[in-house]
Amino acid sequence: MLTISHYTKTYPGGKTAVEDLSLHVAPGEICGFIGHNGAGKTTTLRAVAGILSFTQGRICIGGRDIQKDPVGAKAMTAFLPDNPDIYEFLRGIEYLNLIADLYEISASDRQKRIGLYGDAFGLTGELGSAIASYSHGMKQKLALISALIRRPKLLVLDEPFVGLDPAASHLLKGYLQEICDEGGAVFFSTHVLEVAEKLCHTIAIIQQGRLIRQGPTQEVVGDSSLEDVFLGLTERRDVS
Repeated sequence: MLTISHYTKTYPGGKTAVEDLSLHVAPGEICGFIGHNGAGKTTTLRAVAGILSFTQGRICIGGRDIQKDPVGAKAMTAFLPDNPDIYEFLRGIEYLNLIADLYEISASDRQKRIGLYGDAFGLTGELGSAIASYSHGMKQKLALISALIRRPKLLVLDEPFVGLDPAASHLLKGYLQEICDEGGAVFFSTHVLEVAEKLCHTIAIIQQGRLIRQGPTQEVVGDSSLEDVFLGLTERRDVS
């Protein structure tokens, strides 16, 4: 579903944020992208979403090249940054209808999906209110709903569990698995290593812009824990 081949991003001034990164996320797979702040996670996620240009390499989503066919690739993708920008002057329902219009979701489908996810996240009663009146957690739930109603083939998330209450986190984990059960895939970054270890089928660890370990979660973790493996790998490289 997602193929990243020799991806490199160098910013003006010569700073290389990500260097020669290659990984693959198969249909039906949840991949956790792990790394310290500044390791290159968000840069990579933004490139996958088609928001950030890159220096070299290739990124394909469902076989569509994000640079050669950006509209086709983005049509299959939903991306949520760690702090999503939402049009706060709109009401919640207006924002969701805007997203549904952009992704050409029919009136009947959007009504069903907005009702389903709005009820699940306890937001239906607030959709008639201005987004500016929402709490941070409510805005995060609205952003999640806007992604889920698209039924993306690839869901890309940057720190999705930060700020969610336990009930919403539990719901989100279930919906991520549903996407995979329907043949889609999930690629997300997180600092919550316990969640990644339990939820993800595969793990990719990035350090200072380079991928240092990837594979099935059980193979990466072995007889240890993801936290111990991550700290061991990154501390050794920091020392060297």
